[in-house]
This record gives sequence, C-alpha cells and structure tokens, in this order.
Amino acid sequence: MDKFKKNTTPLYVDLDGTFIKADMLYESLVIALKTNPLIIFMCVFWLAKGKAHLKYKLSQLADISTGSLPLNTSFHSFLIGEKEKKRKIILATASNEKYAKDVCSNFDLFDSFICSDEHTNLKGKSKLLKIQSLSERFSYAGNSSEDFIIFKASTESILVNPTNKAKKMALKVPTTLTFDDDIVGIKVWFKQLRLHQWIKNILIFVPLLVTGKFLSLDYILLSTLGFLSFSSLASATYIINDLLDLSSDRNHDRKKSRPLAAGTISIINAKIVALILLIFAFCVALSMGGLFVYVLSLYLVLTLAYSFKIKQYICMDVIALASLYTIRIIAGATILNVSVSFWLLSFSMFIFLSLAFIKRCAELKSLHEQGRSETPGRDYLVSDYSVLMSLGTSSAMLSVLMFCFYINSNVLVDQYREPILLWLAVPALCYWNMRMWIKTHRGEMHDDPVVFSLKDKGSHVTIGFIGFTAFLAQIL
Repeated sequence: MDKFKKNTTPLYVDLDGTFIKADMLYESLVIALKTNPLIIFMCVFWLAKGKAHLKYKLSQLADISTGSLPLNTSFHSFLIGEKEKKRKIILATASNEKYAKDVCSNFDLFDSFICSDEHTNLKGKSKLLKIQSLSERFSYAGNSSEDFIIFKASTESILVNPTNKAKKMALKVPTTLTFDDDIVGIKVWFKQLRLHQWIKNILIFVPLLVTGKFLSLDYILLSTLGFLSFSSLASATYIINDLLDLSSDRNHDRKKSRPLAAGTISIINAKIVALILLIFAFCVALSMGGLFVYVLSLYLVLTLAYSFKIKQYICMDVIALASLYTIRIIAGATILNVSVSFWLLSFSMFIFLSLAFIKRCAELKSLHEQGRSETPGRDYLVSDYSVLMSLGTSSAMLSVLMFCFYINSNVLVDQYREPILLWLAVPALCYWNMRMWIKTHRGEMHDDPVVFSLKDKGSHVTIGFIGFTAFLAQIL
C-alpha cells in the first residue's frame, strides 16, 4: 500500500516507542529518582496498587519537556502528511493523562487523546476496548508485541520502531506499513560507553611507571586487570550520568546526539548494560583482592554523588572531577601495593582541576556565543567566565610547581637513573598548560579537554616529548 494514499479511517497512534523513541514511564522514573533516590522504595508500594497508579504517582513528581523528546522522524513525517489530508489522528497512549495532554499541546497533529489514569492502565486489551468504543473502523500505529491484539482488529496496522519480539510476531501477522529508522549496532554502544574516555584510566598505570615496576610481567598484568575493571565501572557511570542528564542533554547542541538523549538506546537496555558492567567491574576487583575494591567503591560513590547532586553546585563539581582523576592514580597504587608521592598526588589534583575548569569555561564560552546567560542544570553564569579562567590558569601553574617539587624530591632517586633529565619536561608542561587555556579563551576548545587533547597535534607532540624525557631519565 502506498503510505501516502488517502485514508479516511481515524488513526490511533501509540506514544511510547512509536511517536517518540522514549518511554514516559522510564523517563518519569529517572527524573523522580534524580530528585530523590529514596523514591525507588515508594515505587514498590505504588506498583502493588497497579501499574496505572505507579504511572500516576510518578507523573506528579516528574515534569518532562515533551517537546524535546526524540521522535521517530520518518513516522512523524508520515503523520504530517496524513494531517495535511485532513485525516483524524488520535493519540492512544498508556502514559498518564498529564503527559498525553502535554504531547498534544506541543505537537499540532492530534485531534484528541485517550490515555491511562490513576486506576486504568490503557494498554493491550483495555486500549483496544477503548478504541472500539469510539470507532467501529480504525487504523492503529504501535511498536510492541502487546499492540498486535489491536492490529488484528484494525483495518490498517502500522508498525513503528518495533521491538525484537514485535519483529518476530510481524513475520506471522504481517502489518500494513513498517517504519524502522534506527538499527542499534555495536558503534552506537561504543559511543554510549564512551570507549574513547577509557584513556583517562591509563592513570592507573602511573604508579607502575614511577615505581620502576613496568618491566615486571606480573605487575603489568595486575595493572591491566585494574584498568579493565575501572574502565567497566567508568562506562557504567557514564550511562547513569546520561540517564540523569536526559533533559539537559536534549537541549545541548552536541550532547543531544548521545544515544540515550536521541532515543537510539532505550532506558531499560541502558540500565541492564550498566548493571552488567558494574557486576563485572567488582567481580574483577574482588578477584584481585587488597584495597582496590575499596578505592573502586569510593570512585563509584563519588561519581554517583557527582551525578545526583555535586554537579549542581558551583566549584564543587570541578573539585569532584579533579578528585576522580586522582583516585585513579591511588587505585593503581593499591593494585601494586605501593605508596605514591605526596607531590605526585598534588600535581595530579591541580592539573586535573585545571582541566575541569577548562571544561566549564569552554561550556560558558559556547553559551555566550549562543546568547545564553546560564548553564542548564548547573550553578554557573556566563558572567562567571573570567573568574573561572583565573582559577583555572592558577591551577595549571600550581600543577607545574607541584611537578617541580616532585622531581626535586628524594623519592625519584631510586626510581630514575638520571632524574635531573625530568627538568626538561617542565617547560613542555608549561607550554601545554598555556596552549590549552589560550585555545579555551579563543573558543577553540572542545567541551571535553581530554577529547581535544586526543585530536590536537600540539598536545600529541608535547605529551610525547614529556614521555620521551621520562624514558631517557629511566634508561640513561
């Protein structure tokens, strides 16, 4: 059938997974938990009274900007075409009335709506009975296996963004039209897990290098296992952070393309993967024994605290970010059961504090160019830029000073044959810090300075020179 052929039967359109790529139940749950994580315990009691009651309670707690929700674009275009032909289109959703009304007001497509209320969950058979009470003949668009009971009674069945189970059922019960835009491949998951960010976890190998144990295969293996454990945990926390930032990410020029914000990956699948990664990370850590498990737990607690609350407070967020980097070095030390220099940890804290300030300044610079005055979800104003830049550049220079104290300390005498050669790294470190801040001030900095460094040739040369200097100091 031609998808643009005129059809006079009313078209009932499902919301979750069909008109939008998101699911309002999971969206509202995430927002409610972000407000108060203890609500998860109340959800058990609400669910005991029925799914409709749970949806109602969550809708009272969670305000969702439905206008920014990701749409199934090709199906949306189809609906626009049907609307232009004066076809009657009704939103038929199992979501709560609050969200149904909001969707209808934000999208000039629907003539009316039917939805769940506090007592009735409008899904499957109950939705079919409601539709049949309104229309003898009707068309229906849905995405899940539960929609097939409605498809069987409809004159036209439209399958949109189908679940795997729905795809299998469609082989036995063919549908009239199919819209399936997104294929979630391995590249999408790589993007969501942010594998490129694993480079940050190389800091775990720092104690291996500075203590001169990098020639021991056993120590290399232990550090590698620690790296995999930490990286798995980090990817899990990236998922959690993206879940909590869905609303703000969808209003961000770059972050709106993230798989979760774009609806390419469902919330439920993201939660499952995050749980698997957490289990894997701690199983590996437990197999290694020692203090590494406690450091890993500390990282998780601080990351969750950052995601839920700390990032909302000015300057506390950058201190937390710098601490998360430094914890990686401490984790590497606990794996090898060695101590790390106070000066090295001080250097780490200040250099990463500088990078955290760069991240915030880059965001404020971008907002200024867009004509905006404040950051969504964070306690920063564009007018704070000059102050943050002063604090950031000061941190950068303090990191150089801490590095000087480190290479001048007695701790390096037994670790390097010619520690005096490390002084060659000082001007290179100065140059790199100054270059990063000038790029930020010019508006040429990526909102993640680590990503910028991975792509920046100047950073490659500078960091390579510092590494070569350390190598010479070790072997000469």
